[in-house]
Amino acid sequence: MHRPTLFISDLHLCPADAATVAAFRTFLRDTASQAAALYILGDLFEYWLGDDQLDDVFYGDIARQIAALQTAGVAVFFMAGNRDFLPSKRFAREAGLTILPDPSIIKVAGQQILLAHGDAYCTDDLDYQRYRKLARNPIVQWIWLHLPKKLRNQEAAKLRAKSMSMNQRKSMAIMDVNSAAIQAELIKYTTQVLIHGHTHKPSTHIYPQGQRWVLPDWHQGEGGYLRLDEHGLALYTLHNQPFAVPQVAA
Repeated sequence: MHRPTLFISDLHLCPADAATVAAFRTFLRDTASQAAALYILGDLFEYWLGDDQLDDVFYGDIARQIAALQTAGVAVFFMAGNRDFLPSKRFAREAGLTILPDPSIIKVAGQQILLAHGDAYCTDDLDYQRYRKLARNPIVQWIWLHLPKKLRNQEAAKLRAKSMSMNQRKSMAIMDVNSAAIQAELIKYTTQVLIHGHTHKPSTHIYPQGQRWVLPDWHQGEGGYLRLDEHGLALYTLHNQPFAVPQVAA
């Protein structure tokens, strides 16, 4: 049997959620180590202020845990999310992984798969899309990364608080992906499979153009992953049990 390919996202690792950190360590050791490849599709961390965050023992240790997969022959790929879109060369080197652009096309088991974090498809949330465009501007990022680390921490805390406040006033529909945007993306990349995270709504969606798999988020030690093997795609809990999710016809 061939080794599977695994997909995860939205772990939001931080010192405050020790249960999820422990679950990730167990997942790497017992599940990911048996895979051919692991794709992390964004929001691995609650936030990422720049690669000097690796100087913190907590984040440096997580990078080393991921890098240990190399000895098991597992290829690891990372795509930035909306919370951790600033990892660069040092992170890639110390975590032993390859950073992918969002979106990316991969070819596994003879089929083309489109990978994305998912936030770019929330096109009804105009405020967020304006912020996303600004935050990913190379000039803005250069200025941000050259600020003192203490100031970056303070400003990031303010941004997170503002984001939480604004999201409480938005409808769930606005913060979800736009169906037309998804279908346009499937047509643009001529693929029948799209995998993403971000929305924290694990499910499978069937469109005339193909299918969309939404990855589960992790919280308080619970979560899940998507597995691709000779039997196809399937979602599993961290206890390696089938993840019961709705299948939606778009």
